[in-house]
Amino acid sequence: MQDYNNFFGEFGGRYVAEVLRQPLDELEAAYLDITKDKSFRKEFEHYLKVYVGRPTPLLFAENLSKTLGGGNLFIKMEGLAHTGAHKINNALGQILLAKRMGKKRIIAETGAGQHGVATAAVCAKFGIPCRVYMGEVDMKRQRPNVFRMETFGAEVVAVKSGSRTLKDAVNEALRDWASSFDETYYLLGSALGPSPYPDMVRFFQSIIGREVKSQAREQKVRIDKMVACVGGGSNAIGFFSPFLEKKKPHLIGVEAGGRGKLLGEHAARMNNLGRDSVVQGYRSLFLLDDDGQVATTHSISAGLDYPGIGPQLAFCGETGRIEFVTASDVQALEAIKIFARNEGVFMALESAHAAAYALKILPTMKKGENLVVNMSGSGDKDIFITAKELDREKWIEFLKKEAADE
Repeated sequence: MQDYNNFFGEFGGRYVAEVLRQPLDELEAAYLDITKDKSFRKEFEHYLKVYVGRPTPLLFAENLSKTLGGGNLFIKMEGLAHTGAHKINNALGQILLAKRMGKKRIIAETGAGQHGVATAAVCAKFGIPCRVYMGEVDMKRQRPNVFRMETFGAEVVAVKSGSRTLKDAVNEALRDWASSFDETYYLLGSALGPSPYPDMVRFFQSIIGREVKSQAREQKVRIDKMVACVGGGSNAIGFFSPFLEKKKPHLIGVEAGGRGKLLGEHAARMNNLGRDSVVQGYRSLFLLDDDGQVATTHSISAGLDYPGIGPQLAFCGETGRIEFVTASDVQALEAIKIFARNEGVFMALESAHAAAYALKILPTMKKGENLVVNMSGSGDKDIFITAKELDREKWIEFLKKEAADE
């Protein structure tokens, strides 16, 4: 039985109301069973190959490596996975677990929409009804993903409380689960929340890092630095996971620097910006106001616009295993243009934060050193944001014509 002590240092754990202890006990027991079950791993690996499209490539960014000098740049192309991001790895693993547990209904939360899309897709694939909670603000800025979820047959519920973003969607999903857990499985999308979710999401997302390790070996590449964006942290912890127990390579997490340094202008929790607290069932570092309440955050990327960070990442930051830095909205937009025009790679806004920092440090590296950046998702979902920011006049003209044609 769970002893409620799944911590990473002082972070993590299970701080929940009594009503949620039973479903979390049940979930942890089922999760521990499948980690030892060879038939589950075989089924998971089968669908990763034939449905997700793994392995995703490790691409040498030859043009940028030559242009910028310094080290060699590689891109882990998670945006080529089915549904356009790394989120499908975890969604697939958890839907298979939900099936084994006999659950008849799936709920999920989503911010940028990629977890919602991945959840809706696997629910359609395996024939289980799906409800996705999404903040009203995020629904407006990620409308293409709302359309995709609904096309897969999911019910998308607009969350109109609080800041109407990801943290509020998590709250609504937890409320739903508390009243329906007998038949409902909560398919949480990031490496946070009460245990066993941080462990479980890392387990399913570790395929990213394991592939990087294998692909680097095949290409005879020694990895010196790895860079990933960090919101809640599912892509980062999956990317870094196989490397955490050693001192090398140098691991760098990039948070959302937003549009300024004041509280409410960014979503950076590390480097003494976040405060130790318990929120949404786990202990970690959160952005809080002077009254100790969860603060408003900002990022141009909906997937990084979250006030907390996964407990294992917080622990790795506190112990120094992962270095945390920031990239601003402007820097992320510029990185999108640079990677598109030099490598033919169109990154998601979240991934572009990591890409921006990779561009910054690559010229400072020695010749022959190698840096891998995780492209956690494709930029297709962000077209309504990036087009307006990067080519505003043409985009507005297009939208006006579309509206007139109706």
